[in-house]
Amino acid sequence: MDISIHSSFLPHDDPDASLAFYRDVLGFEVREDVGYDGMRWITVHPAGRPGTSIVLQPPAADPGVTEAERRTIAEMMAKGTYAGILLATADLDGLFERLQAGDAEIVQEPIEQPFGVRDCAVRDPAGNLIRIQEVR
Repeated sequence: MDISIHSSFLPHDDPDASLAFYRDVLGFEVREDVGYDGMRWITVHPAGRPGTSIVLQPPAADPGVTEAERRTIAEMMAKGTYAGILLATADLDGLFERLQAGDAEIVQEPIEQPFGVRDCAVRDPAGNLIRIQEVR
């Protein structure tokens, strides 16, 4: 069976700030930027890798989400505990420099983990945790 991950979803609360982070800091390319009813979905992918993408979406856009759930989602996003993603790069130090220069919120500088990977962690403008592992 041949299965691959096509898209993952991350919430945003400021589409322009999220777009600037993923496009300008991480160097992702924009595939789609779609607005509907005052909301915006932005699909980005790593440069040269259009087969895998991240959809930056308004949180709780589903009409089935209650007001109490919306408040909980907003609280979790503010704390940075709602969503996250794991990325990989061959040049962790170079990417970390770009993240610092782009004023990303640094959670953890590059470090050799006891479980055998070297990684770092930042938060995007919506508070999503982004861990980045070095591919050796």
